[in-house]
This record gives sequence, structure tokens and C-alpha cells, in this order.
Amino acid sequence: MTVTRVLAASLIAALLGTSAASAQEEHGPPQPPREKWSFAGVFGKFDQAQLQRGFQVYKEVCSSCHSMKLVAFRNLAEPGGPDYSAGQVKALAATYQVKDGPNDAGEMFDRPARAADTFPPPFPNDQAAAAANGGKAPPDFSVLAKARTFERGFPWFVFDALPFLGYSEQGVDYIHALLNGYEDPPEGKEVPAGTYYNKYYPGHLIAMPKPISDGQVTYAKNDQGEPVVPETVDQYAKDVAAFMAWAAEPHLEARKALGFRVILFLILLSALLYYVKKRVWADVGGEVHGLQPELHKTH
Repeated sequence: MTVTRVLAASLIAALLGTSAASAQEEHGPPQPPREKWSFAGVFGKFDQAQLQRGFQVYKEVCSSCHSMKLVAFRNLAEPGGPDYSAGQVKALAATYQVKDGPNDAGEMFDRPARAADTFPPPFPNDQAAAAANGGKAPPDFSVLAKARTFERGFPWFVFDALPFLGYSEQGVDYIHALLNGYEDPPEGKEVPAGTYYNKYYPGHLIAMPKPISDGQVTYAKNDQGEPVVPETVDQYAKDVAAFMAWAAEPHLEARKALGFRVILFLILLSALLYYVKKRVWADVGGEVHGLQPELHKTH
């Protein structure tokens, strides 16, 4: 009897699992796996070495199509960021050309970028970007890590909303999964010209070709001449996703530090107010208790 129940339960679980997977495939792509990020959580901080690698991936691969209009060169040297020196930022900015003017003749002109300038876009306008990319302009990198997300469903979305236990890194999880999600389509799945199959993209058909491959970006080497981290698509995706998270919120560490101090202050203030309340009402209670015999005598 026990064996029969076990077999029946296993069969039901298998059928439910199959139906759940089929339903998920029918209603949307699979959920991106949850990754470990150094900047997640209340006390999370960016890994400066990872941000530098992520910026390298952006500069060598992604910047040819994607703009980053809300990030200035000087942000790369600010606390909580990639930790470049002011000299490195100045030298980097000088390698870019930006449009300025008008000059005394009323004409616009090109000049080397300065640290205060934002990253110049790869195309002069969105129409030119769309024309060069199959009719759709690539999204800007500045806030993409915050704009992209996915629903984890019940009950996980309840935990995600909690102030201390919540999880807000769905955007970088999605970006990491998307860059790793390019694969051959299932048998019988038609992929129109100009699109590519990606198992994590909604609808699975994405216009962006696979942007990066193993060994495409050369990372810094250690003393033995080996890369400090693997030069793989998975590592590239993690690094550039972390950099995009920083680009979307460059002052994340300062905000978390301020929030922690505010919460600590509120806890201490609440304890002090509770103590004052007990002292005040203790005196009032004593006075009321002293009046009770007089009230009895009156009656």
C-alpha cells in the first residue's frame, strides 16, 4: 500500500512538473537564474575590479551600438565606482570626440572630451541608430539594469518587496541570462531572417545578434600570465551586468550607508520616546492613584 502511494505521488509530481514547464513555455520564457552579486543586500558593495572589467567589456564590445548618455567620465573616479584615478579618467575622456559650440563664427565643432562630459553616443540620433540596427535603436545603457526585470511569481514577489530581506537584482540577473541565452532553436521552431533565438528573451526571438564570445575580450593577467578571471561569455556577462548596475545607480553605496544610519537613528529615537513616555505616564499614574482615597472619602 505504501509503495503504491509513493508511486502515485511520484507520477502526480512528474505530471505537475511537466504541465508547469509547458505552461511556463507557453506563457513566457524561463526565469533567469538568480546570481550572487557583491552589491546585493543592505550591506552590499560593488566589486571595483569587476566594474573595471565590465567597463572594458562595454567599451570594447557594447559601446559600438549602445549609448550611455547619463554617465559622465568623472563618475568613473567617484567613490563607490570603478575607482579610476583622475588622471586615468582625463586620459580616457581625451580619446573621445564630442560636439561643442557654437564658436565665434556660429558653427559647431568637435573637440576632445573632458572629464565633465557624458559618454558620447555611437550614433548622432535615434533615427540613425535605428537605421543601422534593423529598424530599432539599441537601448541606452544608463538605466537598463533598472528598466529590465521579471516577475518571480507568488510567493517570491512578497519576499522581494521586504525592506531588509528583499531582492532587487532581477535586472542584472536578466541581463546576465540574456547574454548567455543564445542557442540553436528547438526543432521545428522557425527563426525569421534578422532575428536570433534566445531562450530568456520574451518570445525567444531577438533582433540583437550574439554580442560576445569566449575569448573576445582580453582581461588583465596575473604573475603567471593567466587571466585573473575566466575569459568566457558567462564571466563577461556578469562583469558587464555589474557595470550596468553601477551605471544605473552610481551612488548605491552612499545611499545604503545613509539608509542604514537613518534606520539606526529611528531605532534609537523610538527607544528614547518609549522611555520618556513610560516616565511621564508613570508620574501621572502616581498622581491619579493618590487621588483615589480622596475620591472615596467624598463619596
